[in-house]
Amino acid sequence: MSPRFFSSNSNQLYVSLWSKYRPAILQLMVAAEGGTQQYKFFGHEFKTLNPKEKGYTFTMQAFQGRALNDIRKSATAQDLLHVLSQSKKGTELLDASKYEFVLDKQFTLSVSTVQPEVEEEAEA
Repeated sequence: MSPRFFSSNSNQLYVSLWSKYRPAILQLMVAAEGGTQQYKFFGHEFKTLNPKEKGYTFTMQAFQGRALNDIRKSATAQDLLHVLSQSKKGTELLDASKYEFVLDKQFTLSVSTVQPEVEEEAEA
């Protein structure tokens, strides 16, 4: 994975947290084929890692190991992408499908696949 996809903004504060939950996140990604999946995190886990952070929320679309939208201002999103990119299963899933990850203000992570519309009709 090329480091150019990660901004120097991230000091990888959240890598340990995302690594802890990586198996659950990978399961969400697999299950997302059937619809949006959600996982509720404990807010204090994020706040302990970076108490000065104002907003932990983000929306990230990722495919083939890189973010498709601008996540330079979100260390939480950058670190999640980093952890997924370091995982063999995460890399396989991100190579096969485009995913959207949304972390809301209640620290609920939603994971969904973004389906290409034209290809689906051609396969049917």
